[in-house]
Amino acid sequence: MDKIKQPSVAGTFYTNNATELKKQIESFKKESRNSYEYPTRAVIVPHAGLIYSGRLAYEGISQLDKNIKNIFIFAPAHRVGFDGVALSSFEYWLTPLGQIEINQTINQELKEKFAAQFIDQAFEPEHSIEIQVPIIQYVFENVKIIPVLVGKTDYTTIKQIIETYYPDPNNGFVISSDLSHFLTDEKAKQLDITTAQMIESGNLNNFKFEQACGALGIAGLVTFANSKNYSLIRIDMNNSSAVTEDKTNVVGYGCWFLYEGQTNEFLKKYYSKSIIDICKYSIKAQFEKNDVQIKYPQVFNQIGASFVTLEKNNNLRGCIGSIIAHRSLILDIVMNAKNSAFNDPRFNPVQKEEVEQLKIAVSILSEPKQIKFTDENDLLNQLRPNIDGIIIKDGNYQAVYLPSVWEQLPDKKEFLNTLKIKAGLNPNYFSKTFEAYRFETVYIKET
Repeated sequence: MDKIKQPSVAGTFYTNNATELKKQIESFKKESRNSYEYPTRAVIVPHAGLIYSGRLAYEGISQLDKNIKNIFIFAPAHRVGFDGVALSSFEYWLTPLGQIEINQTINQELKEKFAAQFIDQAFEPEHSIEIQVPIIQYVFENVKIIPVLVGKTDYTTIKQIIETYYPDPNNGFVISSDLSHFLTDEKAKQLDITTAQMIESGNLNNFKFEQACGALGIAGLVTFANSKNYSLIRIDMNNSSAVTEDKTNVVGYGCWFLYEGQTNEFLKKYYSKSIIDICKYSIKAQFEKNDVQIKYPQVFNQIGASFVTLEKNNNLRGCIGSIIAHRSLILDIVMNAKNSAFNDPRFNPVQKEEVEQLKIAVSILSEPKQIKFTDENDLLNQLRPNIDGIIIKDGNYQAVYLPSVWEQLPDKKEFLNTLKIKAGLNPNYFSKTFEAYRFETVYIKET
């Protein structure tokens, strides 16, 4: 006889009426603002009651590749304390939408390889995994789940489990986590944006457990992404005040998916035309009263640095940009497009009749990394033509070249010397305080 776990939080965290539950999830589908088409195999989703965070959870889970056969769900244990990670010994879990099978073969492997324990009592009062199950049942026709509750352990355990099972394309991963808890709306948004930037940059150096109740799961996925040079891309963020309208005491929610590459590559592959269109709209808005709202996905709300270059008749007509990411990418592109057209001190402002003659190119920059070198020859040897953008600094002197400059200056020595001149230095100048940084760009050019 099959061992079936009865639902623990149906009737509290979500309705126990099958018809109402299906109708609610269908409403999440209709209300979804997610426009991404990329089939991922790992997501971070919230786990509050469906009325509060169900839409975000749906948008994340529906982003998963529909060919997946097994879904690991990593979630924090809120009610029962234990060391390590806990598994469910049940063969099936029941929700109002029916039964879903537990992959006990993988469970046994987790027990043998990662010292996981079967602790059914930890799952009994817990909502953080069960709340995801009806959405999985709605989205997937034939899938097994591996519920994993995370107790007192190190995030590297989660990373190692993902690392072990990710090579098999049949496996997908859900990290179940809310963000900030019980702050005012204003403070919650500030903290959640900080958390988002850590997740999206892959830099968790100052990541604190109070930023997310599923912090270990998040850290496990982020460090796995870092090890593969993958990225986490924002699907959406909000908090409980969107439903309750109470801004005094909120819980934050966020949703991300794993992209097998860098975010800037994703932007170029899927949104090159949108980026050029945003630049055009921003420039034209100077001359035309236009109330049309620019529509863009949440990835554009991630911080980013860009340069916008304008050409007219194959001649430079303006170029302004940001070296360091310090604001949302959408705002950075809009402001740099406007500044390139109207505030580049080398040119007169673009006139209305010129706009249609402009060709636009956008470079989106990676985070600059300092180059360590012993002398100028060592620096020159490390430069990578057609790959590196270079920033040089010495005291108050600073200048930057985009990688595209290599097309005009392919010789390393000439490249560096003219960059020194641009900074206001003598081309033969060098000192012990001379600094250099490299960055890469994705280059998007209007055709």
